[in-house]
Amino acid sequence: MTLGLIGKKIGMTRRFYENGQSVPVTVLHVEPGKVVDIITKEKRGYSAVMIGFGHIKSSKVTNQMKGFFAKKSLEPKKILKEFRLDKDSDLKPGSDVNLSIFKDINFVDVKARTIGRGFAGVMKRHNFSGLRATHGVSVSHRSHGSTGQRQDPGRVFKGKKMAGHMGDRSRTIQRLEIIETDIEKNLLFLKGSVPGAKNAIVEINKAIKDRSKRTMKDKIQSFKDDLAEGLKEKTTKKEKSADTKQAKAPEKKA
Repeated sequence: MTLGLIGKKIGMTRRFYENGQSVPVTVLHVEPGKVVDIITKEKRGYSAVMIGFGHIKSSKVTNQMKGFFAKKSLEPKKILKEFRLDKDSDLKPGSDVNLSIFKDINFVDVKARTIGRGFAGVMKRHNFSGLRATHGVSVSHRSHGSTGQRQDPGRVFKGKKMAGHMGDRSRTIQRLEIIETDIEKNLLFLKGSVPGAKNAIVEINKAIKDRSKRTMKDKIQSFKDDLAEGLKEKTTKKEKSADTKQAKAPEKKA
């Protein structure tokens, strides 16, 4: 794994490009993180970096964590996250980690908690069609029907699709393309949607799956190249037609 960041989901917008394409974009606000601790293989058996994000009041910090941050000579952080590394890092406690770590990366994986929907029935939760809305079906149009068998096995199998709590689960969306990065305003623009509601906390990491996929920059460059080639062919055809007309034109008598 590599270093990652913790951000906040602001909302969605769109970007228009020269080829006429409209791309939905999710905007994330990513505050710079502070390296809190360096974990080595000699200490715990693996290499990692602990990074702190966000500001928190000292009144909301426990005495144990106050001592932990005081030992590191750092201000208390709201979120602490470990990022495992393949080898020991050159970073030191107190160093800043910002959006520059995604400078040469085109795709990222985003992890967040989905919007909680509370207790939901099977039609909303699992897309059941429900029972028939005709005579004989009494006040059970949206029910799930039978859930088990008779004496054998005499129970409901685990994993049965039934009514229950919907949403509020950790979900990861893989290979979201980075459309734009604004380091000055700490904004990250990703193509597509990200789990969670507005102001949701999201974790951003480099994409694990390495697959060849065209980016928007490649598509725009290809569009420009095709446009330039088309204009070149058009001018060539005009020149050829002009030469042909000039050759066919009768010579004026002296």
